[in-house]
Amino acid sequence: MLRGRPERELAAWLEAEAVGAAKAHAAKEQVRVDPGAAGEPERKAGEEQPKEPAPAQPRAAEEGDARVPPRPPPTLPMYQAKPASAQGLSPHGKSRSKSRSCKRSSDRSEEYCSPRPVTVDSSKARTSLDALKISIRQLKWKEFPFGRRLPCDIYWHGVSFHDSDIFSGLVNKFPGMTEMVRKITLSRAVRIMQNLFPEEYNFYPRSWILPDEFQLFVAQVRMVKDGDPSWKPTFIVKPDSGCQGDGIYLIKDPSDIRLAGTLQSRPAVVQEYICKPLLIDKLKFDIRLYVLLKSLEPLEIYVAKDGLSRFCTEPYQEPHPRNLHHIFMHLTNYSLNIHSGNFVHSDSTSTGSKRTFSSILCRLSSKGVDIKKVWSDIISLVIKTVIALTPELRVFYQSDIPAGRPGPTCFQILGFDILLMKNLKPILLEVNANPSMRIEHEQELSPGVFENVPSLVDEEVKVAVIRDTLRLMDPFKKKRENQSRQLGKPLASKEEPSDSDLASASAGSANPEAHLPSICLKQVFPKYAKQFNYLRLVDRMANLFIRFLGIKGTMKLGPTGFRTFIRNCKLSSSSLSMAAVDILYIDITRRWNSMTMDQRDSDPLLDQALLLLHPVTLFLRSHG
Repeated sequence: MLRGRPERELAAWLEAEAVGAAKAHAAKEQVRVDPGAAGEPERKAGEEQPKEPAPAQPRAAEEGDARVPPRPPPTLPMYQAKPASAQGLSPHGKSRSKSRSCKRSSDRSEEYCSPRPVTVDSSKARTSLDALKISIRQLKWKEFPFGRRLPCDIYWHGVSFHDSDIFSGLVNKFPGMTEMVRKITLSRAVRIMQNLFPEEYNFYPRSWILPDEFQLFVAQVRMVKDGDPSWKPTFIVKPDSGCQGDGIYLIKDPSDIRLAGTLQSRPAVVQEYICKPLLIDKLKFDIRLYVLLKSLEPLEIYVAKDGLSRFCTEPYQEPHPRNLHHIFMHLTNYSLNIHSGNFVHSDSTSTGSKRTFSSILCRLSSKGVDIKKVWSDIISLVIKTVIALTPELRVFYQSDIPAGRPGPTCFQILGFDILLMKNLKPILLEVNANPSMRIEHEQELSPGVFENVPSLVDEEVKVAVIRDTLRLMDPFKKKRENQSRQLGKPLASKEEPSDSDLASASAGSANPEAHLPSICLKQVFPKYAKQFNYLRLVDRMANLFIRFLGIKGTMKLGPTGFRTFIRNCKLSSSSLSMAAVDILYIDITRRWNSMTMDQRDSDPLLDQALLLLHPVTLFLRSHG
């Protein structure tokens, strides 16, 4: 539930999309059959395809292109490039001047000098390489597919922050993010917030961590069943290190024999299964929503205006012992359902086993559903989840990139998997640190023979997310805006640039983004910070931890660290010697070790803090 301003203000930016969604969706379906549907204007018969200027580094560009199969043009309205001579270029695509290209206004004495292209290291992009290449090409930036000896402006990694040593620029991963969104860590982080704010964090199913909490799981299930004999729950078991649906299964009772096997193999999370999901065409589906964490300090969160809806391939029935093993009925994972004989590949955004989320909203809107309310609840879920993750994430960040030392600026695209219940309440399933950005799918040509085929649905959503993330992180953006203000030409985002805009863009005007559509990522924090800042209690505790202790590459507070904490907090005095501080540390450690695992995880965080810090209070009182 939102606090402060009414929820219609939280979702005000969605009103235009909700009102015009049906018209836009219909327009897409009509345009899709046109020759220009792949992203370029229709050309007359016999018209020659315009050639792109030669790259600045032919070898790197040729080798990089060889790694990617030929693709259709990007799904973005493009303009016809002018001949090289009309753009002030030599036949080889290079500037006629050796200095940076400049444009002098006819009625101004000032001179606008465009900065060099942004450089992107894509050598570790992995499965997101195709979408990244298209994005860089649309932005007219410079790609280095095999790395570069000189520093790049942006480094795009496919998996982890620790892919290589980076000392400057921007990198699309946060240190510690992969660990923070693992199923066990995420469950613990959300549980802390559920203990503090139970009503605000009721969007995450009740969870137990195995094997540590197996006995607690058994006892709580038995207690609820004894109180309500009609309660017949279903539980879903998710391995902590699993991905793409690997190792997930359903059970009806803790005594399930497979659960016993899990205890002896790998840690897992067991959750209450959502038995009444919203169905479309009698099929269960989930939502993959892309969220950009632009900054940790200050906290900046952006949400993509569109996402993907992944469908099961078998009509849904509520779970009972006879259908618990029907994975195509209960699990929405694309990597599982792709192997179903009922999986439908479609070039339409509103049909098939993978569709755009906007097409689902259009369908719901036609049935009278309040789309603004749905979006408002989803945005609230995203902000609250990120707030639960940021405290430990900030400690990871300070540990890897201490203040005052050289290091990159981090940002990251997260994949939120969300399920809509029958009553349209969003439920968080999980958060992916490395959501798939592939824009093709495998198609079986003959038994055992597969071919990668472009997926227009994936390309439409994912290329826009990557491209607009790069636009938001553009290191030269502020410089261009300042120069534009000096020239008296404010930069304005336009959904449909005019012919004059396109002409000026191709000639190197002050707005290099004039040919691009409006940004598909919308800021939700700090835009709505006033409604959610009261939830950042644990975040403030992390600030104190970092401020008064400092980070030395460890997450634990040892005796030396405790001494540092006392000194930085200015608690030491003539009456509080370091020997007394050591005794105090031993007393606190003894209290912590005497607490059981269940007490540590189930007691409210503030109660734990007060219990452990109680000796400090007594000691300070006794010493004046």
